[in-house]
Amino acid sequence: MRKKITVVGAGNVGATAAQRIADQELGDVVLIDIIEGLPQGKALDLMESAPIEGYGCNITGTNDYADTAASDIVVITAGLARKPGMSRDDLLNKNAEIVGGVVQNIVKFSPHAMLIVVSNPLDAMTQLAYRRSNLPKSKVFGMAGVLDSARFRTFIAMELGVSVENTHAFVLGGHGDDMVPLPRYSTVAGVPITELMSKERIDRIVQRTRQGGAEIVNLLKTGSAYYAPSAAVVEMVDAVIHDKKKILPCTVFLEGEYGISGLYVGVPVKLGAGGVEQIIEIRLTPEEQAALNKSAASVRELTTLLKI
Repeated sequence: MRKKITVVGAGNVGATAAQRIADQELGDVVLIDIIEGLPQGKALDLMESAPIEGYGCNITGTNDYADTAASDIVVITAGLARKPGMSRDDLLNKNAEIVGGVVQNIVKFSPHAMLIVVSNPLDAMTQLAYRRSNLPKSKVFGMAGVLDSARFRTFIAMELGVSVENTHAFVLGGHGDDMVPLPRYSTVAGVPITELMSKERIDRIVQRTRQGGAEIVNLLKTGSAYYAPSAAVVEMVDAVIHDKKKILPCTVFLEGEYGISGLYVGVPVKLGAGGVEQIIEIRLTPEEQAALNKSAASVRELTTLLKI
């Protein structure tokens, strides 16, 4: 029996995620949005792609949360996108209202679903989803580190002129300007990039990674990134559906790990059928720990404002 995967929000990120889920035949997809006709039209368009692409899953578009009942995984992309000059923090109150309503409706019809949050500001919205859902922390996590690490890997490959397939990278912390790329744990074919580039070149790449989303927003003028974010969340869905036990950087609830408690922050985890099955603690230098603490403090400031 195929898994049922609901994608909340039929905008660019949500619709592209739905397409990738269908292409990979990870499960039947329900695409839901408050705008009448939008999810229905995109779902029908995706269904009409099936004879060409060769996937056999069902894709449903709806405005009714009853159609999401008994979902196994719910990807939450709903919310306002950033505009040029807008920080993720500017989105806080409006998106908190949207995500809170989404979670309430989802758990009503799918009380055992796993929630993957994509809405920004991501870490705070994931914590809000956790508090509102009353689900175990292993079942509520956010997409951030996979995307940020992909950007870091891309820039490393571009800088060195190597295949992106040879690059591996870790980015920890909140999904924002204070994120913590870790050059010591970032490699090309197993060789740390600290052995391949000067500190100045690495610092430049780190800064570009931190500004990765804003760079795309400024280029597009209207809207924000969606190809890479959708690919990142679908990698996480795939890890859960196929119980891959993949080590991926995700936004998860920490209770003392890395010296941080009561907060959703991006760290490496083992992702499988049980959701977050293990938090992987890697050894950080004092400078790296200080950077992670600073990033966590930025997240905590938002959760304090939201009283979560």
